[in-house]
Amino acid sequence: MILVTGATGLVGSHLLVRLLQQNEEVKALFRSEKQIEKVKNVFAFHNQTILFDKIHWVKGDITDIPSLEIAFKNITHVYHCAAMISFEPSDEEKLRKTNIEGTANVVNCCIDFGVKKLCHVSSIAALGDPKEHETNITEEIEWNPEEIHSDYAITKYGAEMEVWRGHQEGLKVIIVNPGVIFGFGFPHQGSDVLIQLIKKGLLFYTNGNIGIIAVQDVTSCMLELMKSEVSGERFTLVGENITLKDLFEYIARLLQVKPPSYQASELTTTFAWRLDWLISKIISKKRKITRATAKASHSRTTYDTSKIIHTLQYSFLKKEAYFDKIIEN
Repeated sequence: MILVTGATGLVGSHLLVRLLQQNEEVKALFRSEKQIEKVKNVFAFHNQTILFDKIHWVKGDITDIPSLEIAFKNITHVYHCAAMISFEPSDEEKLRKTNIEGTANVVNCCIDFGVKKLCHVSSIAALGDPKEHETNITEEIEWNPEEIHSDYAITKYGAEMEVWRGHQEGLKVIIVNPGVIFGFGFPHQGSDVLIQLIKKGLLFYTNGNIGIIAVQDVTSCMLELMKSEVSGERFTLVGENITLKDLFEYIARLLQVKPPSYQASELTTTFAWRLDWLISKIISKKRKITRATAKASHSRTTYDTSKIIHTLQYSFLKKEAYFDKIIEN
């Protein structure tokens, strides 16, 4: 039997559809009944509503060990999709609790219950830091703790360290590092926030690059890697490296709205994150832009996907193959 953590999230819900289409028996970890309704919508989107009732739902939390122990009974394979995504500095403790401690709990249960293989969903945010002369990020580039990283990136990197610990203790593992994931079913969350900003009339763009990927590609790679003999490896999953300007203009065309027309310089974004910090302190409001996100918005690096392409002979979808369906729904 297969266990999916984070089953009510974007990757987890689309993964459930794929697993059940392959006649797998699946347990899905959830925290709130309200979120299950979103999963049902994802199944409807794929015209697979009939498969929804085959899910074995287990209420629990990766930070709650007793509930995990119940979920792990009779489990042979685990897809660990659960994580907290936030770029708000005040969420640092919650990020560490969920992403690092939660992953450590999952790894420990995998070892204790004799799980055959674990797939951990990480992020490109946890990949290494290229040196000054490097513009291409591969799985082999080393993490530099002296560089500026968001708390999210730091905790996803810390989560990977827990997975590698499990591998050293004999657990078969793979790690996938997806870019910004786009897919149906989670309005006003994750990547859809970007779509909504453009829909509302976002004015500014920066000169940086972004790595994007369809949720279909993420789940396909996860499934193929778990069925393979590959273990102890991580894989960058980016369907397309694109400038923020080009991505914003493409989304705006699909939405039939005016694209952002003003380029924000590094000086402008530096001023913006400092001002945002001051305002957040005065009125106790969550941050919209931080030092780390401002820096990332100007990055011109690209993500190298040759490893996953060579390993699986895989071809990624281009944005034209899936974005219109997301926008329409």
